[in-house]
Amino acid sequence: MAVKLFRRWGASMCLAFLTLTSLASAHAQDLPGAKDHAAVKRLAGSAIVGYEVRNFDAVEFQTSTFKEFDLRTYQRRYAQPPLVLEGKLTRLWYEAPGATRSLELFRNYANDLAASGFTVLYDSTRDTSAGGYSNFLANFASGKRDFIKNNRSEYVMYAADASTVRTGTFQKGNTTVRVLTIDWAKDDAMYKARQGAYAAVDILETKAMEQNMVVVSATDIGKSLTANGKVAIYGILFDTGKADVKPESKPSLDQIASFLKAEPGVKLHVVGHTDSVGGFESNLALSKRRAEAVAAALTKDYGIAANRMVGNGVASLAPVASNSSDEGRAKNRRVELVLQ
Repeated sequence: MAVKLFRRWGASMCLAFLTLTSLASAHAQDLPGAKDHAAVKRLAGSAIVGYEVRNFDAVEFQTSTFKEFDLRTYQRRYAQPPLVLEGKLTRLWYEAPGATRSLELFRNYANDLAASGFTVLYDSTRDTSAGGYSNFLANFASGKRDFIKNNRSEYVMYAADASTVRTGTFQKGNTTVRVLTIDWAKDDAMYKARQGAYAAVDILETKAMEQNMVVVSATDIGKSLTANGKVAIYGILFDTGKADVKPESKPSLDQIASFLKAEPGVKLHVVGHTDSVGGFESNLALSKRRAEAVAAALTKDYGIAANRMVGNGVASLAPVASNSSDEGRAKNRRVELVLQ
């Protein structure tokens, strides 16, 4: 059964005659500007045909059998919840040489990572409960978030019998690696693909996001509400997928509370906004919970009357930037105060 996905992704002994090459080698056929990551070698003779680096992102790593994929919400379900980590993401697509195929390509990566001290968190080739098709979908990321620079096509498009797909998750220290290998059945001029095996490799280096947004002062909150009827607040922070206001949000909450105390007659809608990553319905509920959490914090910690604030959420319905980049998604994740 052939499947096409458009613009998505999310032992010490190597197999005979196939080896992972050192990182110092030059690869003239690589995508311009692309380079290997220091933590992961490539199969000798491979070329980088897709490459992207994101300073900060969240990645879902499979650690158990994939069960189902909801095409409506782009939600994946596993036997156990996946490992969700945040940090710097390097994403590579390798085109393997010659007659190399998916299984030998995957085993080379798995063996070399294990030999380099990585712990195996998941290996679909060792998972007797896994079906081929479910492995295929397990590691592709949600929705339209995963655009990647690619010299084969505008699309990241791999199609194959489901049985050719292998997936694995490997971890050492703060570095987590996801490997997906797949066979492309034949040369395809439309997609600029070559017959053979491809490897998608994600390397996430766990780190906290640097908070660079300027705290909006109480005075500026008042000015923006007067001029525009609303003001965007970027200094209120949440962990991925959660609605608990983080302690680092205090400077922004201080300014909102200062404004409300200076203007006792003002009532506000507190509106949560998300980027487009994940399912719309889940983001809609999440954005509302976050807005309500902000209102609750202002009441509990600052004594602002609860009837002066109404929390609601609009998910990704009101973007202020494109969701196709890290910078755009960061701008879209915000809390807005709107005059009632």
